[in-house]
This record gives sequence, C-alpha cells and structure tokens, in this order.
Amino acid sequence: MQVEKTVKDLYPDLDKTTGRIYDALNYRHWDTWNNGAYTHLFYIAYNDGGVSGEAKDILAGQPYDAPVKPFGGDEQIAWNPDGTSFAYVCKKQAGTEYAKSTNSDIYIYNILTGKDENITTSNQGYDMDPIYSPDGQYIAYLSMEHAGYESDKNRIMFRNLKSGQTIDATLNFDQTVEAMAWSGDSKALYFISPTQATKQVYSYTMDFSKKQPAIQQLTNGDHDFTTLSAGLDGKKSVLVGAKMSMQMPNELFVIDPSKKTETQLTFINRDILESVTWGRVEKRMVTAVDGKKIFTYVIYPPNFDDTKRYPALLYCQGGPQSVVSQFFSNRWNFQLMAAKGYIVVAPNRRGLPSFGQEWNDAIVGDYGGKPMQDLLSAIDDVSKEKFVDKNKLGAVGASFGGYSVYWLAGNHQGRFKAFIAHCGMFNMESWYGSTEEMFFANHDQNGPYWTNPTPYDKFSPHQFVKNWNTPILVIHNEKDFRVPLSQGLEAFNAAQMKGVPSRFLYFPDENHWVSKPQNSLLWNRVFFDWLDKYVKK
Repeated sequence: MQVEKTVKDLYPDLDKTTGRIYDALNYRHWDTWNNGAYTHLFYIAYNDGGVSGEAKDILAGQPYDAPVKPFGGDEQIAWNPDGTSFAYVCKKQAGTEYAKSTNSDIYIYNILTGKDENITTSNQGYDMDPIYSPDGQYIAYLSMEHAGYESDKNRIMFRNLKSGQTIDATLNFDQTVEAMAWSGDSKALYFISPTQATKQVYSYTMDFSKKQPAIQQLTNGDHDFTTLSAGLDGKKSVLVGAKMSMQMPNELFVIDPSKKTETQLTFINRDILESVTWGRVEKRMVTAVDGKKIFTYVIYPPNFDDTKRYPALLYCQGGPQSVVSQFFSNRWNFQLMAAKGYIVVAPNRRGLPSFGQEWNDAIVGDYGGKPMQDLLSAIDDVSKEKFVDKNKLGAVGASFGGYSVYWLAGNHQGRFKAFIAHCGMFNMESWYGSTEEMFFANHDQNGPYWTNPTPYDKFSPHQFVKNWNTPILVIHNEKDFRVPLSQGLEAFNAAQMKGVPSRFLYFPDENHWVSKPQNSLLWNRVFFDWLDKYVKK
C-alpha cells in the first residue's frame, strides 16, 4: 500500500524524474529501495466457500510492514481457532529507529472490535511466529530477549489467553529454537532446535505437574529438520517434518513422538541420489588455541583413498551466527566440492549456534580474534594428515565467511594457495556507513566506529592488504544491501593495485545470494575454475 508521498507527488511537474528523497535510514533493505509503499494485512468475511463484503486493511495509513520484511511470510500470521481474532507480527517503527531496532511485536487483532493488542510490549527484542493451540487456550511464539541482537537465543514463550500470564518454556534450555507446531490435541508443542551441528525435533509437554521433563528430544542423527506440521488423524496426533542431510535434499518424514521414530513419506530424488557416489562425512573435534573444542565436519572425495594426497578447502561459514550443519544447498554444497577432488574442512568456529549461547555470543566484538584462530586451528589439524597435500590448500566463504577470507588473506602465514570471497565485508568502517540493518553492526561491533573504533581498526581486513600476495577471486552482487557492492570493489581494487592475481565476478541482478539458475551455474564454474588453477594445479 502506498503510504508516503513520492517525489512525483511532491513535484508533479517533474513527471519523468527518477530521483528519490530520504530523510531517515531504512531507505533500502536487503535488496529493495523504500518507495513509500508497505505490505499490509487485510481480512475479509468468508462463508460457505466464498468471500463477502469488503476487505479491511488493519494497518491503513501506517508506514509499517506486516509480515516483517525482508523474509516474513505466513508464519507471522495465525488465526485463533474460533475465528474471532488473529495474531500478527509487526515492527511498528520507521526510518532510522527501524534500522537501529529488532523490536518486533506480536499483536492480536479482534475482528469484533476492530482493535489490536500488543502482547509483547515488555520485550525489546524480536518477537515472532505466533501459533495458537488448537483448543484456543494458549498462544506460543518465539522471542529474543536482548534489544538489537538478531542472533540471540530464540525462546519459546507461552501466553495464557485467559489469564494473560506469559512464561518462558525454554528458560533452562541452552539452545535456540526454530520452527514450531502444536500437537492436534494441544497437549504438546513440537519444535526444531540446532544441537551439535544438526537440527533435531523436540517436544514440550503441556503438563505442568512436572511428572516428566517438559522438553524431550524426539529425533537423533546426522540430519537437519527444516519445517514441521502437526494435526490429528482421528484421535491420534500426527507430526510431519521436512528433513535434509549433506547426502539428501529435503524429503518429508512422519515422526512418531511416542516411539521417537521416523518414517519417510516422499522419495522425490531417490533415483538421482542412488546414482551418485557420495563422499564420506566425518565429525572431528579440533582443539582451539585456548583448549576449547571446535566441532568440525570433514567431507572427503568419493572413493577416497588414504594412500593418496588431496587438496583441501577451508570453508568459512557466514552468518556470522549460522550453524554449519547437515544442510544440502545449491549455493554452498560440500559434496559438490568433494566430488571435484577436494577435502572440505568446515568448522563450527566461535560464534555459531548449536553449542550453547556462550559459544554463539563469543564472536561479538572479536571478529578477527578467536573465530579466525578457530578457522586456522581446523585447517592446521586436518592438514597434518598424510592424505592432505599441505601445498594445496584454499579458503572460501560468503558474507562473514567472505570477511574471514579477506582477513585470512592478510594473516595466513603462507598456508593457502588461493582464496574465494563472496559478498564479504572488507573495510569495516565503510561497511558500517553503507549497510542497512544498523542494529546488527552496532551489536556485533559494540557500537559505531566513532564511539568504539577498536574493532574497526583492529579487525578490519583492509588493514592487512599490505600482506596480500595470494590469488583471490572476489564475487559480489549489485543488489546486496547487507554487504554492499562497494566492499567487493574495494577488495578487488586493492588486489589489483597490489599486483595480486585476482578476478572479479559480478552479478547485476542478484542480492546477498546467487539464486537464478544460470547465474548459479556460472558462479560454480568460475568458483571451481579458480580453485583448479591455483590450488589443484
């Protein structure tokens, strides 16, 4: 809905102008410029299979989006079972305050009165993904406690709709939470939580007599559950989830909560998967410089022979707080890298979830410190093996992983033969001055560079360009507003001016990710051409 006036509204005689005027931040977000239009929620009467009357905009005239951009969907909207109200998520801030805050809230809109109630006013962090119990007694939602911290622990909150009492169901559960689904009988809430570099399904039993642990793990194994849906089959509660692993894209499974078993429902990719020779995936615990353990996946080439010597790649994860788990992706596929003849070393360095909140938080203010030492500890540990060719090591990564690559390019003491950085931060001061979600920059760097210059000076990769001497491929995209294009341009310019062998791959129509099919194919061809030329040769 168009809420704010455009330049053409202000200057009607300039009907061909393309200029835009902004007086505050949030002028662009993720990959889209703010044009004064907002996504609003509407509802309309529905009876006997059809709609009647006029649709009502519950945010008419307000400069807010519901669902919350850029990734919000129908998981941010939930109907009360009796149909008299619905819950929705909205971040009712605008401009600079919007860019500085993570304070989204859960609102319950009453259709009979036409009014809504904010049920999360006391919390200043994210409140997301409301879901009503089928009996209408509770609403569950995800909540982050700390203002401005997008990677805080996601808590499950239960609100009793009759009493208004809210409890934190995961107070003593040192894991973050993802998708949720109520059992059909309202006696349990199922949810997904990352643990030990996998994503498992858990249940929270709505039994406050405490006769059994409220939270139980229902699944186990080397996989990632990604979505959940639950309901009733007669009187029996049915739970279905999508599951993937490094050897399998998402398939649907039925989970039996009482038996803690899984039954595969779909086999969409069976013929293709059975025709592929997969690389072995090893779980390895690496000792960090301070004695802590780093959970590391090592993916070996198919038909691996330990009497031979292989080139190896250090995979640097982005996020910066996003677990290296059992994901299967068209963007960063470990099995594809292994199939090209590389041993892939993928550590869960400091700052990644599924190992407790303390490990997750350890990256804040320390981007170039222990997290970088963790990456080097992992590649050093694996490269000691006789089957690794120490003279053929590369480092690759995107986003914070791209930052890691730029950092390592100036601090690797000759370990690596080539680097690939995708959409990485290169100059922390100029990144701060051009990114859009300022809460993220303020939190992870403990403030802006003019009040806390240390992390920007001490840990900015551009400060170490004087040490660059290793071939580097820089990839960056025009519509990336999280880590803007200028970061890649600065890095490529620096490499060229230093005389370092370098290449720049640019996509004018992609954001922080490369998603279009032929762009993805080009990305992979250039990626492996670079590695084959400088690492494998």
